Order: sequence, then structure tokens, then C-alpha cells
Amino acid sequence: MNPISIHTDYITLGQFLKLADCISTGGQAKFFLQETVIHVNGELENRRGKKLVHLDQVRVDGCGEFQVVRS
Repeated sequence: MNPISIHTDYITLGQFLKLADCISTGGQAKFFLQETVIHVNGELENRRGKKLVHLDQVRVDGCGEFQVVRS
């Protein structure tokens, strides 16, 4: 599981996908979420505004498994 470090209380799923290098621009998030299976803490998620917080686990098909870590 790859750690993704944030410096704020939360990060949105759309921002997270860019930070995790799953997409190259924030504008791709909407379409990426429609076409890709993403689980947050084991539950299916497709809202780009979903707030991710410290220790949330994210699995993105074709991209990997990640954990949000607040630094």
C-alpha cells in the first residue's frame, strides 16, 4: 500500500487521484470516476468531492492501493 501524504485535514477524491498519479489533470477526474472502479475503505465510491482523511484506504483499479497519511 502506497502512502499519499497530505498537509491538510482532508483531500477530495478528485485531488487525490491527481496526487496519486492516477490522472494527469483535475479535469479528467469526472470521466475517470465514471469509467474506473474505486473503493474507499472497502466501499464503492464515485464522487469526486468525497473527502478523504488521515488513514483512509483507497483502491483504484489499474492504479494501485493507497493510504492517506497526514504529515
